[in-house]
Amino acid sequence: MVANPASPEPEIPDKLFFRIGEVSQIVGVEPYVLRYWESEFKALSPKKSGTGQRMFRRKDVELLLEIKRLLYDKKFTIEGARLALSELLKNVRNSTKHPANVQSELFPSESPLPQIRRELAEILKLLG
Repeated sequence: MVANPASPEPEIPDKLFFRIGEVSQIVGVEPYVLRYWESEFKALSPKKSGTGQRMFRRKDVELLLEIKRLLYDKKFTIEGARLALSELLKNVRNSTKHPANVQSELFPSESPLPQIRRELAEILKLLG
């Protein structure tokens, strides 16, 4: 079941990796749309598991939500959304802020230490 497109910003679960079905529900589009966006937006590059499944990271999900906002809410074309995203990334890179703050400006979140701990625990579960 795909989420209602008119709903407010969805809550992203506190996980390290997401499968395409989970991302589809969070973003509110079908999996084939996600695969198409992957081919159109080079900044979007989910890793593949040993079985070939796409494994999206939190930043990928946040990027997909931004792509959806540009395409569905702002009515950008694919090319327009691509240009808007590259301009956003360029502005963040060229900002005079400390490089450690660039990631938090693009994808704001809580303190990085708890997130690192959760990610390491998730990796241990995947390996174990």
